[in-house]
Amino acid sequence: MERPIASGYGANYGAVGPVYGFPAVPAMAAPPMPNYGPSAPPPNMFDTVPGYEGTVAGGGGGYVPPPMPSVPMPVPEQGPNPPDWHIPSITEEKAREALGTYVSSKCCYSSAPVKDGVITNMQSFNTYRYRLETFTESRSTEWSQEPYAGQPVDAGVQPAPGPWQIAAQPPAFFQEHKQSIRVPYTSSVKNCHVCLGTGRSPCTTCAGVGNKVCWVCNGSGNRPTEERCTHCNGRGRENCSPCSGSGKCQCEACHGKRQLNVFINLNVKWSIEKDDHLAQDSSGLRVEKLEKVSGKELFKDAQYMVYPVMGFPDPSVGQAAERLVREHQAKYAQTSRILQQRQTIELIPITKVSYMWKGKSHMYYVYGNECEVNAEDYPATCCCSVM
Repeated sequence: MERPIASGYGANYGAVGPVYGFPAVPAMAAPPMPNYGPSAPPPNMFDTVPGYEGTVAGGGGGYVPPPMPSVPMPVPEQGPNPPDWHIPSITEEKAREALGTYVSSKCCYSSAPVKDGVITNMQSFNTYRYRLETFTESRSTEWSQEPYAGQPVDAGVQPAPGPWQIAAQPPAFFQEHKQSIRVPYTSSVKNCHVCLGTGRSPCTTCAGVGNKVCWVCNGSGNRPTEERCTHCNGRGRENCSPCSGSGKCQCEACHGKRQLNVFINLNVKWSIEKDDHLAQDSSGLRVEKLEKVSGKELFKDAQYMVYPVMGFPDPSVGQAAERLVREHQAKYAQTSRILQQRQTIELIPITKVSYMWKGKSHMYYVYGNECEVNAEDYPATCCCSVM
């Protein structure tokens, strides 16, 4: 069965989480995690911003863990009823048409086996794919900067909202998206750490010397004809154009303003975490061939937290569901907010087609709703050799 997926987001999304049932609780400090490093390191970058201790912007580590959710536990979901389980079959005409499309995409394949081959047997196989998708929202912080040109600063005016108290505009369920938000009440003015407040920094072209080797005479002062180089007047060096010979250029960080407006950026990322399990079959087709095809959907369940599907005839599907649900909840709930989970079971059609051509037996597979073909032993792979 398919549960209705909740839709719509409150205006105060991220503050109290009305759609997902999260209570209004203070932002939590992150546990020690790998340090991704600040993006803007002014001399006093590690000034403490209340509510951001332990985050990247506070000198700590990576993603900010969300507040603990307060939601009901998922309830067991019964799988599809047995009458719905059957193997989709294809006709000989469809099997031949699929092989023809496959052969026409190959520049050196002859179409003779498609036209003259005689199909002797068609065998269908069950291959189930269980898929679990977890839609998450993660938040991280970083220091950012911009040249200070008199714009208002607000650090200390009032306490900054916590990383999970800032409203963000989420996409629809299972649509990946990113958003960057400037955290209010965190911006302050600092002397530029790149040019030390001078507005100018050493020229990278000439390494601050103000001149470089003449490109015409390669520093010799003379041309190949032993005449004096007119480009550098025989000096062997020429003034550096980017810095006009001064050895210094406008600071790229502060654009010559000497000061920076430094603030915390909140990076919000919505992601789809997906894992598949393919039940083994006896068709002989390699499993990796099935990764990019679709099948007949037998079961779909979407809710905040799914419960592993029960009652499926292939026990490996139920075991995979239980394992993946447990792994997703343990892995992603620590560093992100789980917004929705979706589990599906598909029956991927596979037909093994045997045929005779020129007195020899050959075989190919037709699989997926797209009727993809795998014909590794196709007998006519060079057009010029087939008359």
